[in-house]
Amino acid sequence: MPYIEENDREALESATPLNPGELNYKITKTCIEYLEAEGKCYKTINEIIGALECAKMEFYRRVAVPYEQTKIEENGDVY
Repeated sequence: MPYIEENDREALESATPLNPGELNYKITKTCIEYLEAEGKCYKTINEIIGALECAKMEFYRRVAVPYEQTKIEENGDVY
C-alpha cells in the first residue's frame, strides 16, 4: 500500500485521487473498512479479493479493450 502522508489522508477521503498512489490508498482503505465491518476470516478475505478481481476485469473489458481497439484502428495491428 502506498503510504500517504498523514496530513494528506483526511483530505483524500472526500477527494478524487490524483495519482496511482492515492488511488491505491483509497481502494485499500475501502477494503480495510469492509474487512473490519465483516470480520477477518477466509470468507471476507475471499470476498474482497473476488470483488477486486471482478472490478479489474470489468474495467479492462469496458475501458481498456475499447481503447486498445481504437489504437489498433489508428496505428495498425501488430498481429
